Amino acid sequence: MTEQPERQQPERHEDPTPPDIRAGETRPAASADGAGTPAAAAQAPGAAFGAGATGAQQPDSSQRPEPRRAGIGMVAVAAIAALVGGGVGAGVYAGVTGGAGGPASSQGPVGTNVMINDVDNATVISGVAATVAPSVVTLSVNGGQASGSGSGVVLSEDGYILTNAHVATLSGAAAEPSIRVQSYDGRLFDATLVGSDPIADLAVVKVDADVEFQPVEFADSDELNVGDTTIAIGAPLGLSNTVTSGVVSALNRSITVASSAAPESEEAPDAPQPDAPDGWGPFDFWEFDNGPDRGSAPVSSTIALPVIQTDAAINPGNSGGALLDEDGKVIGINVAIASTGNTGSSTAGSIGVGFAIPANLAQRVASELIENGTASHGLLGATVADVTDDRAIESDVVGASIQEVTPDGAAERAGLKPGDVVVEFEGLPITGKTDLTAQVRVLPGGAEAELVYVRDGERNTATVTLGELG
Repeated sequence: MTEQPERQQPERHEDPTPPDIRAGETRPAASADGAGTPAAAAQAPGAAFGAGATGAQQPDSSQRPEPRRAGIGMVAVAAIAALVGGGVGAGVYAGVTGGAGGPASSQGPVGTNVMINDVDNATVISGVAATVAPSVVTLSVNGGQASGSGSGVVLSEDGYILTNAHVATLSGAAAEPSIRVQSYDGRLFDATLVGSDPIADLAVVKVDADVEFQPVEFADSDELNVGDTTIAIGAPLGLSNTVTSGVVSALNRSITVASSAAPESEEAPDAPQPDAPDGWGPFDFWEFDNGPDRGSAPVSSTIALPVIQTDAAINPGNSGGALLDEDGKVIGINVAIASTGNTGSSTAGSIGVGFAIPANLAQRVASELIENGTASHGLLGATVADVTDDRAIESDVVGASIQEVTPDGAAERAGLKPGDVVVEFEGLPITGKTDLTAQVRVLPGGAEAELVYVRDGERNTATVTLGELG
């Protein structure tokens, strides 16, 4: 989010720690989080967003022809021609009369639309941008003493929109935010917060207007490969309809960031929360004004996220926007960037290390938020640590070491004991506590998962039935 704070900011201080992670909001917040442990929190891919969610029924994808990956020019021209009728004149605004379900206002579009000047030589990225632009919106949020803007993606024709929790709640500063949604063609709508999930940093808002929106389509994020094309659409620095591109740089990353749990009342926090002991470095997805005193907050103020890493340029304000594949399907919800700028510096920007919440997790959480207003996350019932930091054990492999187990918790019932080192979870490698916590949180409470652990130098496999994070 790009924030315009209403009070004077403290003096910035140079922070010698590694690069910060930011995704556009500048308000601190604390929340309970942990893998059943005072460590971090996690989440994992779930069921696809679909007809089961109230008001969020997706068009039947079986009725659509499968997009072709071959023939870059052909795909792009076809996509653009479908929107602009081939384009007349030197500068064609893609779909200026078809955005968000109908003609633009009588005064014409206010915002900048995706412009295609030469349809015949348009690229796949041009085609994706023109096709998906109506499904990406800009959010302006006010509440308490904070305000800011971010991005969102349309989930359903009747106006359910997915964004980041830190966008919708101003990083936890607003329990009942005032939200306005700007469509790609410049129309403005009021929206209400349906539900916020600070554990996955996702939220759903609803536009209440007699218009028909164009929902996005989701890809299966479990099918991604490193090197796949990525296209980001959002409103970095408030610049709506901005398109950037890159590739999938890495999969199954885990980062630790600040939680965006909203307060129970409309009162804003009395003061910014200082950083958690190991919650930020090097990952923090928005710019906190914490001053030089860092490292004394409870670890419950952080969460662990499983993410897709991309080198597509993502900047503050891209938060909640779409990360797409070359077929125009959402593979992730943009959430964070790495920056070499000073901690708390509003001038820091993308250095080509961006992160997005995988589509499978985003779909599951969105469906649950629409149906219940809350989302479920797994709980291992164990205190975990990085093997490299755990002096109580000796291990010749990296992983997450079990320090304590909760009596009758999921870990204990699965036979795990202190000293065990978890090295795999649901087939994914675990290199430390953040990996384990993030992957546990991907799954809903009550889900079964298979993990591999090392005990006395031998690898063992266990099936664990996860508890539910309360």
